[in-house]
Amino acid sequence: MGVEPSEQTFHQRLRGKMDSYVHLVYDLTGKFPSEEKFGVTSQLRRAALSVVLNYVEGFARFRSRVNKNFLEISFGSLKESEYLVDFSSKRGYCSREETVVIRETAREIGAMLWGILQRIE
Repeated sequence: MGVEPSEQTFHQRLRGKMDSYVHLVYDLTGKFPSEEKFGVTSQLRRAALSVVLNYVEGFARFRSRVNKNFLEISFGSLKESEYLVDFSSKRGYCSREETVVIRETAREIGAMLWGILQRIE
């Protein structure tokens, strides 16, 4: 029994999107060539995890300057993972169609993170 989306806080919605993003990336990279296990697969997974982990750690901080630093790292990791998704598609590890949901989720996360960053001094 979960909370209805309309009843979730902004933090819960963003964290939920980030969690979905990580799972989408793990599902996608599970299909990558085995020779990329320690290359693109590992880097993309770490970047995707970094998005949510830095957000969660930053959210737990009470000083806005420290919180903002973690949010900026989260945003940077999101951009890194977006590039790696594009790179993987261009290398033929996945099709562009397979990345549609990942790209849309990343866009939504990016907009939400950017909105938070603009409000923190």
